[in-house]
Formats: sequence, structure tokens, C-alpha cells
Amino acid sequence: MFERFTEAARQVVVAAQQEARELRHRHVGTEHLLLAIVGTPGDPAAAVLVEAGLDQEEVRRAVRRALGPEEDAAALASIGVDLGAVREAVESVFGEGALDVPVEGEPRRRGWFRSESRPVRSPFTAGAKAALTLSLRESLRLKAREIAVGHLLLGVLREGEGLGARVIVEHGLDPEAVRRAIEDRLGSVPGV
Repeated sequence: MFERFTEAARQVVVAAQQEARELRHRHVGTEHLLLAIVGTPGDPAAAVLVEAGLDQEEVRRAVRRALGPEEDAAALASIGVDLGAVREAVESVFGEGALDVPVEGEPRRRGWFRSESRPVRSPFTAGAKAALTLSLRESLRLKAREIAVGHLLLGVLREGEGLGARVIVEHGLDPEAVRRAIEDRLGSVPGV
């Protein structure tokens, strides 16, 4: 399926994983896909949401409200502890990612002979996997040769139960109106 993704759509999937890591989430959900989609500059489908006032910072705020982890950081800041400075100090001594929680399913290596650190991949939730599969179905339904960023957004909308779709609805946008606008934009993009 990924061989049908445009380069921009592949970058969205990679960026979604990065968004999850930056938010210190142990999963990649539809909310991370949405964050990556609205962070795709110049994409016509992303522009539908950005023009409606749902930009990357607005999505990030909604995700943090729903999933955290800002509660701990805010509580520590209220007593004068700068969590960012603590993390920076620990990582300067023990290496980048020293405080990151290992992803479940990966063996924990201990001792002197552990392998070099490698990037940790966050597992995709069932909803995110469904959104990716539905993006393929959307591209087939629209008779597109490739899966573009807009098809990913249509997949998030069609999945409908994840935080990504919920953020869109809670922002006051009608999912069907957004869907039609994305389809219109995809129809005006040559080759998609």
C-alpha cells in the first residue's frame, strides 16, 4: 500500500511519528496524523482545515488537552521545577532519549553490551491503521493513481472515531462539508 503514497503523504506518516515522540506519546493515533497533515505547507487538502482556523498549533493544543502530558509539567512548574531543563541535564549526561519510556514489545537491553540506540518507532493505534487503510479506499473511490495527503485526511474523517476526527468536529467543522471541500481540492490537482 505505501508504494502508492505520494512523497508528501509518506512524509505525513513520518511526521506523525515525530509528533507522537515530541508529545511523549507511546502510540501514533489519528490525532498525530492530523497534526502532520495540517503541518504540510502548501497542500490543498491541509489548506481546507487551515483556512477554517484549524492550524497545527490549534490541533496540538486540542491533543494536549485530551491526552496530556502537560499536567505533570504544569504542576512541576508551579513549584519552580523546569522539566525541560531537567530533561536536558539528564540527556547531557546519559544521552538523548535517556528518560524516554521504551516502546512495549521491544526488548530492554541492560549492561555494557547493549546495542547502539536506534530510533524508537511508536506503534500505530487501530484507528490510525484504519485511517491509513481507508485512505487507500478513498483514493480508489476517487479513481486516483496515488494516495495523496488529502486521501489521508479523508481516511481520518472516514475512520470517524479517533481523536483526529473529534478535534475537527470540536473545532465546529462539519465533517461532511470538510470531506466535500477536500474532494473538490483533490479534483483540481492534476495527476491525483
